[in-house]
Amino acid sequence: MSGQVRGCSAPGARVGAHPPAGGSRIRVQGCAGLARRRAIWWDAEGSGLGMSGYGFTFHGERLEARASGVLWWATERTLIVGDLHFGKAQRMALRGGGLLPPYEMRETLARLDAEISLLDPAVVIALGDSFDDPEAEARLLEADAAWLARLMAGRVWLWIAGNHDPGPVALGGSLVSRWQHRALSFRHIAQERGEISGHFHPKARVAGVARPCFLVDADRVILPAFGAFTGGLDCRQPPLSDLMGADALAVLTGTRARAVPMPR
Repeated sequence: MSGQVRGCSAPGARVGAHPPAGGSRIRVQGCAGLARRRAIWWDAEGSGLGMSGYGFTFHGERLEARASGVLWWATERTLIVGDLHFGKAQRMALRGGGLLPPYEMRETLARLDAEISLLDPAVVIALGDSFDDPEAEARLLEADAAWLARLMAGRVWLWIAGNHDPGPVALGGSLVSRWQHRALSFRHIAQERGEISGHFHPKARVAGVARPCFLVDADRVILPAFGAFTGGLDCRQPPLSDLMGADALAVLTGTRARAVPMPR
């Protein structure tokens, strides 16, 4: 069903009679904060690989928001990751900020390594701001550069140019401003319908706890920042509150992926 997102887990949802393989059909009934009611497919287990994920259909393509914060497009064996911000601790130290050890890159690499090892993608799309500034690539420690090169080996690796960095140029892979495949397009900052993007580092506060989240509506998917030291923007604040439609979901990351109506 092109142009529609189908996804909501909410009290009062009613299970339909004909679920697809691996999922349950739920007709939204009284889902707080949703102006438009849609029939949706909800897959609590996602791919069944490792951490639970939230499966949804976006512009006719089946996607999975993983609890780790990566987006998995299983039919295309494509892993999408947002805002890695490699080298942020080093940049802050160089500019007179906190003297933090450069462990944030290793933590980010370790989490990314875990998902790549589990899912074995043929394609990886990094949605921009992969490095925290244009000089961060040159500051990579040798061990970290070797680790990243191992993750990239044997895969198509697409670096989307971000606003912090023009994209790494010496590490291999392909640098593009935007990528289109089938019905989906990928860029750093959301501009058009049918796009998957990053940039805003969305977070949602539920029951007093703020967690990085995916934001999903009929027009766009915005990924959380994957970098270990990145901060975030409350989804109730502009421009996120203006960008996302009334039926938007926030898919919370953590030990499991959990979808809720986007807080307003």
